[in-house]
Amino acid sequence: MADPNLRGTPILRALPERTAPPTQQQPAAPGAYPRVRMRRNRAAAWSRGLAAENRLAVEDLIWPLFVQDDAGVTEVDSMPGVQRLGPDCLIDAVGAVAESGVSAIAVFPHVAPELKSRECEEAVNPENLVCQSVRSIKHAFPEIGVITDVALDPFNSLGQDGLLRDGVVVNDETVELLCRQAQVQAAAGSDYVAPSDMMDGRVGAIRETLDLEGLDEVGIIAYSAKYASAFYGPFRDAVGSAAALSGDKKTYQLDPANSDEAMREIALDLQEGADMVMVKPGLPYLDIVRRAKLTFGVPTLVYQVSGEYSMMKAAAERGWLDNDAIVMESLMAFKRAGADGILTYAAAEAAEILRRG
Repeated sequence: MADPNLRGTPILRALPERTAPPTQQQPAAPGAYPRVRMRRNRAAAWSRGLAAENRLAVEDLIWPLFVQDDAGVTEVDSMPGVQRLGPDCLIDAVGAVAESGVSAIAVFPHVAPELKSRECEEAVNPENLVCQSVRSIKHAFPEIGVITDVALDPFNSLGQDGLLRDGVVVNDETVELLCRQAQVQAAAGSDYVAPSDMMDGRVGAIRETLDLEGLDEVGIIAYSAKYASAFYGPFRDAVGSAAALSGDKKTYQLDPANSDEAMREIALDLQEGADMVMVKPGLPYLDIVRRAKLTFGVPTLVYQVSGEYSMMKAAAERGWLDNDAIVMESLMAFKRAGADGILTYAAAEAAEILRRG
């Protein structure tokens, strides 16, 4: 209802009077422009450096490498710049990466088709490709960190991470085999075994197995939040499991729609004895990296997977994006989210970019 006291009063008289002439500049409120100018700290390289909230260092990088039985190198067509390395050139390649400052590698095998089977016997062979590679690397570079993947897909003629029974990937029987796989890898010299299979209870079972075998100093990096992602295609080309893959992996890898479920998986793996946890893939799951770090405060790794890498490389090859810029921006995104370490196929080139400053 209109105020009766304002009847007949010109509308301008009803407005509050100005406290100063219109031409007089009012003092800026605290925290407001023009007193606060955010661009001041961005004006020079040295001040941007002082104000930087996160740092990317070569020590943050882990190089995933593919090994093969055949001599020489084999290009992975779907991953530009990535090769499978034969035993004759493995040490030189690792040496070059170590010289760049990268201090840890993760080994993945391309197993010969005749060694693959439904029962994955080659996975627990102490003389398999992974174990031989680990022994060679640790002999040449005892100081470099070696991480080995604990999963059956490279050895499985059906391409699954576990054993199949009547078309179903079974949990407990798979875990028994994973324990033996982790044990032979640890005995060969692996510093950390990294179960990436997503079977229930495998971290606790592997920890118990290693401890009973006197391998209690070998750590476990658990792929705790590994999603059933479409970004793994080039990796499966690299390890030779793409053509053989029977069905999908949705019955054991995480649903991309879920976040709380990932937190439960991480909590369980930590209870079972995981020393570090992993989120995979990387950029599409930065929210999971952030939640994991804030919730648990433990060493948290992220895997910039093959699909992420290949997309960047394809765009850079076509001149659509600047290669160095997108590599470093993507890696910084992981640090900003809270990652302590990053598995990336671009580790060596990122180390070189960091060296150049």
